[in-house]
Amino acid sequence: MSVKLEQKISMHKKRISILFALLSCPILLGSTISANDKLEERVISSIEKSELARADAFLLTVPITVADSYCDRSAGGINDFYSEGDYWWPNPKEPDGPYIQKDGQTNPDNFTDHRLAMIRLSEIVSTLTSAWLISEDQVYADKALEHLNAWFIDDAKMMNPHMLYAQAIFGKVTGRGIGMIDAYHFVEVAQSIRVLSNKGAIPEEEAVQLKKWFSEFLKWMTTHEYGISEMNWKNNHGTCWAATAASMAVLTENEEIIKLCKYRFKEILLPNQMAHDGSFPLELARTKPYGYSLFNLDAFCNLAQILSNEKENLFNFKTEDGKSLKRGIEFLYPYIADKSKWPYAQDIYIWDEWPVRHPSLLFTALAYHQEEYIDTYLKLPTYSKHQEVVRNLPVRHPALWISE
Repeated sequence: MSVKLEQKISMHKKRISILFALLSCPILLGSTISANDKLEERVISSIEKSELARADAFLLTVPITVADSYCDRSAGGINDFYSEGDYWWPNPKEPDGPYIQKDGQTNPDNFTDHRLAMIRLSEIVSTLTSAWLISEDQVYADKALEHLNAWFIDDAKMMNPHMLYAQAIFGKVTGRGIGMIDAYHFVEVAQSIRVLSNKGAIPEEEAVQLKKWFSEFLKWMTTHEYGISEMNWKNNHGTCWAATAASMAVLTENEEIIKLCKYRFKEILLPNQMAHDGSFPLELARTKPYGYSLFNLDAFCNLAQILSNEKENLFNFKTEDGKSLKRGIEFLYPYIADKSKWPYAQDIYIWDEWPVRHPSLLFTALAYHQEEYIDTYLKLPTYSKHQEVVRNLPVRHPALWISE
């Protein structure tokens, strides 16, 4: 470890020690530190060293956007995001004909450059923002802004604010509403911009331009037929649409869309997707029931985390028949703590890689003051090297959500 990095970690620990000493002083505040503060400190302490190390490595990176690669099968241009449906394969009976579906089986030959670039952006910007929160070193915020400028401001490099050509299927469609789920990796990007902007770590002029891009994308995803189709999807796709829209609506202070996302959480998503025992039947019916159940609960909890405030806490919301996020985590937690107890079919793909540090564990631990959840969270892998795990875990940086 470099001397500079050791100094940063030491300085941060001193700041944390002073902060918690002040918070626990009855003369100053008349109360001791809350249980949640202690849980949050445990989480931040567990990641600060690795986040800083990863952020230091990311200081050497250069931006890679959708403009850096192009697929001839795309119906769009150089600045248009393009991806292909994961579970679609060449038809052995008609090799040059339209692809056929194999649910849960990802075709490794499909074009994924833009999706991987988006995931890379999310990982780099989120890690750098986390490091800035931990160390207060402006170098991290400046590097994050370099990547953000390339993706959302630079005319030559930027991505156009739509996803007309996402998850295309060879021989069938040039794009689909279902492709909107790729944009879920913008959630921590939007949160990073919000944190950096609110705390004055990036210039106001650039913050305005970044928010303008996300405002335009939000308008597209709430008005175009692809976005509306994805919004109305009955399983995890509908949940992810709401989490993505909510993150951008909060960033751009779009109260109309914030209200829409809250309405869908309360009246559409939770009532229609969750069973009375807290499970998600539509996810359990898939070829990867365990992974999809984790993924959907993560998205639900992420949505609640984005939309909750002092006036309204969605973690405490219950439907008339008792469905709630508390019931959801109570159903799934035993199988996160001990996967061998899972009573349903095993996933046909990446069964061994789950679980990891799921945001549902973190957010419900804080919402319901469950130290047991944090204990389990901290025992699980922090960073996965498996591409499919990273793809299905868009929310990976706790500092962004508990250090605002």
